[in-house]
Amino acid sequence: MLMPPLNADGLRTLFTKPYGAPGPTPEQWKSVYAEDVEFIDPTQTKQGVDAYIQAQDGLMKRCDDVFLETEHVACDGDIAFVEWRMGLKIKGIEFIYPGTTCLVFGADGRIVKHRDYFDFVGPTFGPVPVLGPFVRWMYKRFVS
Repeated sequence: MLMPPLNADGLRTLFTKPYGAPGPTPEQWKSVYAEDVEFIDPTQTKQGVDAYIQAQDGLMKRCDDVFLETEHVACDGDIAFVEWRMGLKIKGIEFIYPGTTCLVFGADGRIVKHRDYFDFVGPTFGPVPVLGPFVRWMYKRFVS
């Protein structure tokens, strides 16, 4: 089981889940996340470790399978950044989300803030017939 404080190797372990493997247990989450952790991603904001665990369990239940792999880890004092790729298999379609997480550690070494940065719209709607071409057109309108 991982124990705080987490170093780069510990963060790689936390942010790695192959397809077919189980996700962390509530006990494993609670060993590294503070009771009052703040979790933010492009789709939700949650307060508290139990709400964080429910969000992770909800994702796992909505998908046929999930993978997470670490690309890079940078640690500096009480802050760490983890660059990752997440894959979600839903009804025979695989969605790939590259992203980055910023973690802030409390005095006891547990995570007190977890913020994910990733593009939710492009990878979610890009592969969908009819919506995909529209999403790509919209992105070009704002980027070009």
